Amino acid sequence: MKAFSDLLDRLVLTPARNGKLTLLTDYFRDTPDPDRGYGLAVLAGTLDLANVKPALLRELVLERMDEELFRYSYDYVGDLAETISLVWDGDRLVQRSPANQPRLSEVIHALQTASRSDTRSVVRGLLDALDTSGRFAFLKLVTGGLRIGVSARLAKQALAQLGQKDVTEIETLWHGLDPPYEPLFAWLEGRGEKPVLATPAIFHSVMLSNPVGDRDLEGLNPKDFAAEWKWDGIRVQLSHFGGRRKLYSRSGDDISASFPDVLEAAEFEGVIDGELLIGGTLRSNEPTRTFSDLQQRLNRKTVSSKMIRDYPAFIRAYDMLFDRDADIRGETFLDRRQRLTRMIENAAPTRFDLSPLVPFSSWEELDRLRSTPPDPVIEGVMIKRLDSSYQAGRAKGPWFKWKRDPMNADAVLMYAQRGHGKRSSYYSDFTFGVWTADPEQGDMLVPVGKAYFGFTDEELEVLDRYVRNNTVDRFGPVRALRAEPDHGFVVEVAFEGISRSGRHKSGVAMRFPRIARLRQDKLPCEADRLETLVAMINRAS
Repeated sequence: MKAFSDLLDRLVLTPARNGKLTLLTDYFRDTPDPDRGYGLAVLAGTLDLANVKPALLRELVLERMDEELFRYSYDYVGDLAETISLVWDGDRLVQRSPANQPRLSEVIHALQTASRSDTRSVVRGLLDALDTSGRFAFLKLVTGGLRIGVSARLAKQALAQLGQKDVTEIETLWHGLDPPYEPLFAWLEGRGEKPVLATPAIFHSVMLSNPVGDRDLEGLNPKDFAAEWKWDGIRVQLSHFGGRRKLYSRSGDDISASFPDVLEAAEFEGVIDGELLIGGTLRSNEPTRTFSDLQQRLNRKTVSSKMIRDYPAFIRAYDMLFDRDADIRGETFLDRRQRLTRMIENAAPTRFDLSPLVPFSSWEELDRLRSTPPDPVIEGVMIKRLDSSYQAGRAKGPWFKWKRDPMNADAVLMYAQRGHGKRSSYYSDFTFGVWTADPEQGDMLVPVGKAYFGFTDEELEVLDRYVRNNTVDRFGPVRALRAEPDHGFVVEVAFEGISRSGRHKSGVAMRFPRIARLRQDKLPCEADRLETLVAMINRAS
């Protein structure tokens, strides 16, 4: 536990991204198994550990401390884990040295094997056994929310640096491995073979596109690319193998419970990539409905038969990762599409269809088609190299997205304030940002606008709840929100115009921005970049 608590202390005090990367790489290299694997799981958020309730922690500390004194201490420090780690009087009960403190793996094992009735005594014993720094790390572990500026992506990049591997190789394996990741470390250190996935029926990191920027298409031959309509739903991945059916969002969240009608209709075996939509498929000649209809079924733990009947869901497929148990991601887009076409022809016509290709002979022709699509649910076109393999992450060149309406951007919530009038009890005023590169810290968020309307009352409750559960700092009435590449809240922002501004750190100013949509299906790292907004200004000038 000592090595892990020291790592957390150093990460908190190291603002630069490259500095954090070095600390993580050193920790993974110098810490033995299985401790480093559990440390990785904690940092990446993959450890299945029941949280210890704050109420229990308060009860334990009040067994040894006056309640009023604790209240004053907590009010002064402002963080429950830090307060308890400082005031816990176990230091006078136990003579400690770094050698006799429990290891991280021992702490994890004690928590995972404790019965509900034993949890109190186990937590008390661990607090006694750990020093102040160890107690703080332990309490953050059991309550969740490390807030040390480390994302799962950064942890994977540290693994890639440790083993001199491409991070996409690790991304490809990641969801098929479990803590403490000993086979993964053995492969990275050259002591074992590359891990093999036991089944393809897991989430696989998706391939992402880049927005078309100025001159991106210059020099590219249209004959080398295919175009598809970009449908206004949410990106999903459906896995079916050996009777195991799962539906995942683009960020890897399991959304199977919300769409049992789609999963039950999946008779084929394999893994497909597509857009989840509401309404009728192209094969049923019924219209595709809007994103607001899809929102009626998102984020539901259970769904009624009436909801399924009123809001029928289907997948418009556009790629295939596995054909049965055969991994075809290394094949060309054209070959994968041929396999996908054969599969969709035999799939349930009301639950699956194929995203049609858009014939074009020049970029100018495709631009005209993009601007006047045949369906209001289309928000642009996707452009894909015919010879492109399916690569995890956002490689530059193979796939592009060319949206119909350029005055929309995906941004990450950064700050929130309470509203006024009937909204005075809700956090309803939001500052949002996009990513830009910093020479010291790597990618960072910069604010580009503020909005306080555009969402429904139901969406306001979702936003307010997120603010209350993900505040990392306070500045008077303003709350700073957790906003990291792998953890944060993405919103689609619509605005009437954009211009350069010397008054804003980002250098841009939006005109009349509003929150058009909550994009809980997206990871913050998938939000737009500042260069995209600057390109909008350049095109308009």
